Amino acid sequence: MGQGSPGSVGSQSITPHWQQQLLKCEMIRSSRSSHHRARASAMASRTVIKSAIPITNPNIVKPSTNTDITESSSKDPPGTPALSSTPALSAAESSPGTTSALINHPSSTVSPVTEAPRPTAKPPQNAWSSLDMGGINIKTIPPSSGLFTFTFLINLYLNHNALTSIPAGIAKLRHLELLDLSGNNLSTVPAELGMLTQLKELYLFDNHIVTLPPELGSLHQLQTIGVEGNPMDTSLKAIVQKDGTPALISYLRDSCPVPSPPPERLWKSLISPQEREALAADPATETLSALTYNILCEKCATERLYGYTPSWALGWDYRKELILTEIMNYDTDFLCLQEVDIAQYEDYFVKHLQGQGYEGIYWPKSRYKTMSDADRRLVDGCATFYKSDKYSLVERQLIEFSTVAMQRPDFKKTDDMFNRVLGKDHIAVICLFEVKETGTRIILANAHIHWDPAYRDVKLVQVALLVDEIEKIAANFARLPPRPDTPRAPVYSDGSKIPVIICGDFNSIPSSGVYEFLANGSVPPDHPDFMNHLYGRYTTDGLRHRLGLKSANATAGVLPLTNYTPGFQGEIDYIWYSTANLAVNAVLGEVDRGYLEKVVGFPNAHFPSDHICVISEFRVKPPRPPASLPAAS
Repeated sequence: MGQGSPGSVGSQSITPHWQQQLLKCEMIRSSRSSHHRARASAMASRTVIKSAIPITNPNIVKPSTNTDITESSSKDPPGTPALSSTPALSAAESSPGTTSALINHPSSTVSPVTEAPRPTAKPPQNAWSSLDMGGINIKTIPPSSGLFTFTFLINLYLNHNALTSIPAGIAKLRHLELLDLSGNNLSTVPAELGMLTQLKELYLFDNHIVTLPPELGSLHQLQTIGVEGNPMDTSLKAIVQKDGTPALISYLRDSCPVPSPPPERLWKSLISPQEREALAADPATETLSALTYNILCEKCATERLYGYTPSWALGWDYRKELILTEIMNYDTDFLCLQEVDIAQYEDYFVKHLQGQGYEGIYWPKSRYKTMSDADRRLVDGCATFYKSDKYSLVERQLIEFSTVAMQRPDFKKTDDMFNRVLGKDHIAVICLFEVKETGTRIILANAHIHWDPAYRDVKLVQVALLVDEIEKIAANFARLPPRPDTPRAPVYSDGSKIPVIICGDFNSIPSSGVYEFLANGSVPPDHPDFMNHLYGRYTTDGLRHRLGLKSANATAGVLPLTNYTPGFQGEIDYIWYSTANLAVNAVLGEVDRGYLEKVVGFPNAHFPSDHICVISEFRVKPPRPPASLPAAS
């Protein structure tokens, strides 16, 4: 069956990488009998009273006895729980297993790292997560097989059968960590295997495989690819022999052809072409457009975090051109960018955007104050650009959430405050504008909220502080008299009459407390996202605001994936607007779903950040005459 054996390397020096490969190959070859793993597990567990036979990954690194899984239950899939030992595609009785795979489990978006930027997508809940179909002479798996509905599987054994091909539907089993296809009659493996980015072990021993599809380069967590016993291309085999599986995956990743680009994102209009023409013909109509975009700063775009992205596509020199081209092509009135470092703001974005009529406002995160001149240039922050021929900047204000929290007398200096809120240096930038021609006022906020799902309370506190500051700033802005050169400028009786737009990366999905607060105007003091921590009046009286906000995409009925990685796909970037004085004309639609089904995550050759930009066009609703309303509305 096999075209090679451990002895086939002869007298040449065996590297540790290849030695491990050969040991695993021998282990797999000894597992050729039917349901070998299930029966072996049964023998090993006869002294243990259980309702099912556990099958474990024999190659997994055993965790230490002291494992802290606080918060992990919501982020990490279970490890190698018990499974059915039946050969059928449908499983029999089984029971839950352990959480041993918490060790070295991937972060919520990408590779195994200490911090997880997003909640991790976990397998659907099921009582078993491994399936042993080895050694039972399966000749074919039809594309419509029910096997591909078992999306909860973590381990799948199809070894020592008579398979000549693997259907592309294998890509549906996105949570697989171990796949054994050894001892079959495979001459190729499908490129769709590259979609299984959770894979750590892929055994292809003893087949007829000559080459590997470059799409396997996205398997950035793969620890072992078993190729011994195949007439493998000597150059590919040499990479594994000399430098191991990670080197082969990197080679495949960086040599993979660029996939076809996606169709252009389409605008979703909320007004008819006739209404748009009428608005364009009406000199009293005022429209404005805003873009928000987390561009993924250079220092965060590392192979350690984005191992599925070709190195050339991850480089800043490549990405910055795509980012700049994209935002310049959309040519919106306002640009709200997050994760812009000081060096790139000063040396790149200001230089190029000035030529398109933009002026910028920028602040880095607070940590820059404690750094040397060289290091601080790598600190990221929020950059806001505006069309200077159309708008005048009246005032700008930095909101350092930790500083504002310290200044609140109702926030007691507790351990929660110091350890949770005050240690985060996230910021928002609030800018006050006037339309030069009409005197119409606009408040624009650009925010980047904390990322960690274990700090939902901090996210809620940061957004509440931001909204509180906006309401105070709006009240003061309303009291500012109109400019003498705009006699027809609107008169704002109070701050709630001024249009407000809040852009940013909120790191919060639509079911979060942050979204609930912004959209509904309140959350109760015992909201679960406070996590039983105490934050002054926020947790005694609850949160309230009077801005009357709504997400532009929600108004348009669009629920885009604004962040797309192997471990998380969801909406976390928003443009919020005050519904009393702004209306949505159009929003930029989603990325084509057919394209997304074929790529493992962003950034890639076509999308330079793990986020996509969100854009909305608004029209200003004229303020109601104050004479018809009480002075204090």
